[in-house]
Amino acid sequence: MPELPEVEVVRRGLARWTSGRTVAGTVVLHPRAVRRHPAGAQDFADRLSGAVLGEAHRRGKYLWLPLTEGTALVAHLGMSGQFLVRPQDESYETHLRVRITFDDDQGTDLRFVDQRTFGGLSLHETVPGDPEGLPAPLSHIARDPIDPAFDDDAFHAALRRKRTTVKRALLDQSLISGVGNIYADEALWRSKLHYERPTATMTRPRTAELLTHIREVMGDALAAGGTSFDSLYVNVNGESGYFDRSLDAYGREDQPCRRCGTPIRRRAWMNRSSYFCPRCQPVPRAAS
Repeated sequence: MPELPEVEVVRRGLARWTSGRTVAGTVVLHPRAVRRHPAGAQDFADRLSGAVLGEAHRRGKYLWLPLTEGTALVAHLGMSGQFLVRPQDESYETHLRVRITFDDDQGTDLRFVDQRTFGGLSLHETVPGDPEGLPAPLSHIARDPIDPAFDDDAFHAALRRKRTTVKRALLDQSLISGVGNIYADEALWRSKLHYERPTATMTRPRTAELLTHIREVMGDALAAGGTSFDSLYVNVNGESGYFDRSLDAYGREDQPCRRCGTPIRRRAWMNRSSYFCPRCQPVPRAAS
């Protein structure tokens, strides 16, 4: 599933290609793509007609485009969702779910393509008085570590109160958003922390170091256009990222650790996999 860097790459593309454009029409080709819009596909299309799309925003793994005051178009990419800016006369993609056209002469439309249909679009009211126009359904999601308003001290305090393990905490979107399985493993490898490290043992310097590595790995991934293991994640131009070539832990089972040469291990974890170096990231005493 796309994580913060991948979603941020898409956000930047939307900000460049759709901001300020007026919607001429919307066609919903698969109702599941708008299943989170309670009033249904026709209402979704009708309400978008004539709307001016504001600059795209992101909270964690969610995107939204402000419309008229108090309303926003919310998107979640799921596992295979793609926003593509395409010439209007270009043939439809096989898994095209929603097509948005504009009333200008740029000659492009916005397409939501989703092979597995786990993603979706919906319209929602925004939180009154929020300067970013945050959609109400996203109000429980924490800020992400590259957000200038992210509070490091508050995160550390919440981490200590949570009484869980460090990787579980990193994937808790109410504590810190945008971090998924890939970048959690990468940041933990850089920090030399085992994924089962109890959060109660995290000192303030260790938390600060972990946040530094999270920001660094996400910055590196953003510079590479994100991580693409297949064609399901692409930017708005249909291009894949290439950060998968720089991964230090995730997906590298039995390959030598880039620090010490010990083979990377993979362990089943919460219906996922965790990748770690058994020498650089020793199992905590309690977990062992």
